Amino acid sequence: MFMAFGNVLGFAAGSYSSWYTIFPFTVTSSCSINCANLKSAFILDVSLLIITSCVSISSAQELPLSTGNGIMHSAEETQQQLNNDQEAFFFELFGSFRYLSMPVWIILIVTTFTWIGWFPFLLFDTDWMGREIYRGKPNVGKNYHTGVRMGALGLMLNSIVLGLTSVGIEKLCRKWGTGFLWGISNIFMSLCFIAMLVISFVSKNLQFPRDGLPPDGIVVSALIVFAVLGAPLAVTYSVPYAMVSTRAESLGLGQGLAMGVLNLAIVIPQVVLALHYSASLFKLLYLWEVDHGISYLEEEIHQLSLLQQSLPLSVG
Repeated sequence: MFMAFGNVLGFAAGSYSSWYTIFPFTVTSSCSINCANLKSAFILDVSLLIITSCVSISSAQELPLSTGNGIMHSAEETQQQLNNDQEAFFFELFGSFRYLSMPVWIILIVTTFTWIGWFPFLLFDTDWMGREIYRGKPNVGKNYHTGVRMGALGLMLNSIVLGLTSVGIEKLCRKWGTGFLWGISNIFMSLCFIAMLVISFVSKNLQFPRDGLPPDGIVVSALIVFAVLGAPLAVTYSVPYAMVSTRAESLGLGQGLAMGVLNLAIVIPQVVLALHYSASLFKLLYLWEVDHGISYLEEEIHQLSLLQQSLPLSVG
């Protein structure tokens, strides 16, 4: 619930297009209004992080590490104990896979494939709105940036639905069961992604008005899909953790260890997809540089041919 509240504020800040008026010094000759808005959002983010960190540090009264009889550890003993705890933790984390039952493995596998679907959406949802719905390009015109801000608005609606859904997840789990609820949410998530493909197809084959902006129906449809995706996202954030905790407890594993194993099932596909997207990005940049170089050479050859044609013929 609190995470959803923070997301609402963050995405609302991303959808606001006049941050440069509050921080006018961010607008420079090399940083346009869109760049200034992004820079202002970063400044606001860093300021909030510094304030909350100072409040947390000043509020939490931590005690130094000590032995059971109250004797303080030396620096070397403390470091050695931390190293031993770290080795034991990683050994238990990776060694626990041997003791996992089949239901736990199924939860981990489903979690992995679920996040393979969620991760591209969370990365490229605003870019999808700017390119596919508004038919914009990052450095050409205002359509792309308008679409990105509209995508941030959709994510804000997504977070509102996420927060409201998280309040009723416990009752739904008691009524339908955790496994059934998780399965229904994944099916609903898939239908929403299919709806995004349909909206992209309709937008691609639709004639836009003279102002170049998409019709209101297309934008509203995309915002509705963004909003309703908050419900399955709320289930993804909570139900798998509850399921793996209950099943890991019967195996004698701690809940903290179970959370670590489940987080591995989430992080590993994200790392794989991030590496794939990075490789694709570098390939696109390389192709762009090659194409740009070829275009430059063709332009130079064309200029030389025009210059040669303009020169008078020499008389032998």
